[in-house]
Amino acid sequence: MDESSISEYISATFPGVDVAVGSREAGSPEISWGDTFFIYDPNRDLEGPRRFPFATIVTKDYGEFDDLSDLDRPGVFRLNIGVSKETYRSLFPAAGDHDFAVLDRLMPHPVYGPNHWVCVLNPSDATFERVKPLLAEAHAIAVRRAHRGGR
Repeated sequence: MDESSISEYISATFPGVDVAVGSREAGSPEISWGDTFFIYDPNRDLEGPRRFPFATIVTKDYGEFDDLSDLDRPGVFRLNIGVSKETYRSLFPAAGDHDFAVLDRLMPHPVYGPNHWVCVLNPSDATFERVKPLLAEAHAIAVRRAHRGGR
């Protein structure tokens, strides 16, 4: 799987998704240029903190803040997915050490794991099949959040 295939899958599978790519033109912080954010926003009218992604694709390290995945390697990207606390705990029942730079392994997000985010670097087709239900859950959570917020 490559970034484009993942983006196409998410945008074609889940209704109401706005796919936003960080850029100067979009007014994104420079560090996020080229990264992809999947936001449930069917009317394309959310602003500020309400434009919170349920999944992202990140292509580079974010300085010392988020560098454990070593995304500055050529061709390496990380798919990040926000799941429920229950799902997160079922996937990672105990705290443990993780090599956050390993490719094609589902693991806690190196920074946002405590917020129930999971990730995988350069998922294979087989791993992406395992990730699809997590993307569906993340999308459903985003839909519920948007409707609680007055949508």
